[in-house]
Amino acid sequence: MITKLTEANRKQLMEFVCKKPAENLFIIGDVEAFGFNNEFQTVWGQFDATGELIAVLLKYETNYIPYATGEYDIEGFAEIINNDPNMGEISGLKEVVEKLEPLIPKRKRSNNSFYYAKCQSLLETKSDEELKKVEELTLAEIQENVDLLKSVPEFQSSNITVESKKRVIENKTGRTYFIRVDGEMATTASTTAENSSSAMIIAVATKEKFKRQGLATDCMIKLCKDLLNEGKELCLFYDNPEAGKIYKRLGFEDIGFWNMYRYE
Repeated sequence: MITKLTEANRKQLMEFVCKKPAENLFIIGDVEAFGFNNEFQTVWGQFDATGELIAVLLKYETNYIPYATGEYDIEGFAEIINNDPNMGEISGLKEVVEKLEPLIPKRKRSNNSFYYAKCQSLLETKSDEELKKVEELTLAEIQENVDLLKSVPEFQSSNITVESKKRVIENKTGRTYFIRVDGEMATTASTTAENSSSAMIIAVATKEKFKRQGLATDCMIKLCKDLLNEGKELCLFYDNPEAGKIYKRLGFEDIGFWNMYRYE
């Protein structure tokens, strides 16, 4: 049985999704931040005959994220999605969303699959003294940070803006660390979708002239160390196996693939 979830279901939902906090980063974060059934967010749950929650479907604006640990009512979830004329994206763990995708007749604009990795402890670490050069970004430094990102080829077409980074910092749903070399911002790493249980690492970048000096590694170690000390599981997407080697050296391990289907 699929029903809309309400505040009365919060405990049961959180117990279900928090068994896998990295895998359910977006569901946990969005429910903690925005709750149930407002104008841009709705949550549905599928219950078995004993009343146990076995699957979840989150709608955030035009995006849908399904999650289940086993078999689920793909026809029921597909019906909800297909009844929304504004549906623009379905994303989630590959093994969950690839069952659903054939039942969505809307025309796809893009189809991407990323490696999905998580970290529960660091394999490589450094002392606070060794990491004292790593700073946390303030509101006054956001423009400089955005300029750094836009100077790196892989971020030139991204939609990172001063406004979006400001909102994340003010809402405490993310943070940015960086290192300066001779006063110039040289490398950076950020989080997004931070919640009480997990956080996603994004926007790891170094200016070309400062590469191969271990700066990004130090930035990542400090960021990961602080988050792990707060009891958070870390996760990230990557599509370049070479980048994956760096993350694995720090302690990240692949947990599967994250698929994103965007629709016209």
